[in-house]
Amino acid sequence: MTLPNTRREFLNRSACGFGGLAFAALLADESRAETRATPDLSAGPLAPRRPHFTPTAKRVIFLFMHGGVSHVDSFDNKPMLAAKNGQPLPFPKPKFEFAPTGNLLASPWKFNPYGQSGVEVSELFPQIGSMIDDICVIRSMNGGDQVSHGPALLTLNTGSGVFARPSLGAWTLYGLGTENQNLPGFISLSPSLYHGGTQNYGSAFLPASFQGTRIGDGGTPFQQAALSNLAPGDVPDRQRLQLDLLARRNRAHRERTGDDPRLDARLEAFEMSFRMQREAPVVMDLARETPATHAAYGVGQEPTDEFARQCLLARRCVEAGVRFVQVNFSYPRNYWDAHGDLRNNHSTNAKKVDQPIAALLRDLKARGLFNDTLVVFGTEFGRTPAAQGTDGRDHHPHAFSMWLAGGGVRGGMAWGQTDEFGYYVAEKKVTMPDFHATILHLLGFDHTQLTYRHAGRDFRLTDVHGEVVDGILA
Repeated sequence: MTLPNTRREFLNRSACGFGGLAFAALLADESRAETRATPDLSAGPLAPRRPHFTPTAKRVIFLFMHGGVSHVDSFDNKPMLAAKNGQPLPFPKPKFEFAPTGNLLASPWKFNPYGQSGVEVSELFPQIGSMIDDICVIRSMNGGDQVSHGPALLTLNTGSGVFARPSLGAWTLYGLGTENQNLPGFISLSPSLYHGGTQNYGSAFLPASFQGTRIGDGGTPFQQAALSNLAPGDVPDRQRLQLDLLARRNRAHRERTGDDPRLDARLEAFEMSFRMQREAPVVMDLARETPATHAAYGVGQEPTDEFARQCLLARRCVEAGVRFVQVNFSYPRNYWDAHGDLRNNHSTNAKKVDQPIAALLRDLKARGLFNDTLVVFGTEFGRTPAAQGTDGRDHHPHAFSMWLAGGGVRGGMAWGQTDEFGYYVAEKKVTMPDFHATILHLLGFDHTQLTYRHAGRDFRLTDVHGEVVDGILA
């Protein structure tokens, strides 16, 4: 009996061939998934692709504020809360609430007009306020009835709080590919592994090539950026010899059996991992930045150091060609969930993020990246204008604020309006599907046409909803 020459022959000839059958099935599943895709993936799943029309944004930095930033204490000034402080709300509260609330609660912070536009921002965010002429604040966000963190996070990041769906970053990578084949196209920095977990940066039924690459997690301090599984297993020259040997064996197999794009894709994955070992550590080395840049972001200072490192790394990543970066201010270490002790919670957290975010915007502008980089400041919901206990606010998806900057968005404006207490949207409601449709539009996509066929139907990020918010486009 002759011994098998390759692993494939061993799998095919041992145990009645069941190992080979399982291996073939695994590759076949991946192949079927990728050939269903609407975008042309023939050049590779991460190869750069043209969108439907000329985009204004080529890349996205999504600043996610986990826990629910209070809109009436940050970007939506409501003088009537101060005038009616301690009084009952003069109209019915929402049918869906996370917990009971009491009477109206005035904001502890003053609001001031900033910039030439005069858009009002809370004194919690003076540095962000100084950049308001480059920012579009959406004050009329509506998250539906998702009053719990998990479903609300998933709705923001994937479009559905109920079903497993691809994340916004995965859809972006699926549609556009990435500009640098030596780095992940989608990176999530310090994501929370609690509310919604990996689904917030996952690819669900899209091919796994489009899922986010996690760096750090919300439970540990973000100090030195690194990919935990990227350390080389051998010296580079020896790794190169191993990959070359693998390539030769694959070519020999192809000559015997015919072309097999599935195995070609596997070999390309090995090659990309090898290339990443050389380039990723360079991009993630914040020590390559000047002391002046560190000081501008707040690196090495407290309380800004941790989030400053994330923002600075995000800039380095997009500058190096990464398509989508999530920057997570996330549970359990950093959290805006102020059910009580509102003043301390929001003051502490704002001091951690205000300077790094403003520095990021300035840095992008100085490097010529701002106009085609979309920066998103997002949170899963706002907080109730009525008090929870004596000094807290409950979850509030019915009306809240988020903002966009760069990437073809009009700066120096506020879009939409809530009622005089900040309870409900009064004008120009923006739903999550509207929000996602607008982001995809800025990236050059008709959200109704960016689809993926799965389980017998064509899926899209916005499902069957969503309208582009044309009024905020530059």
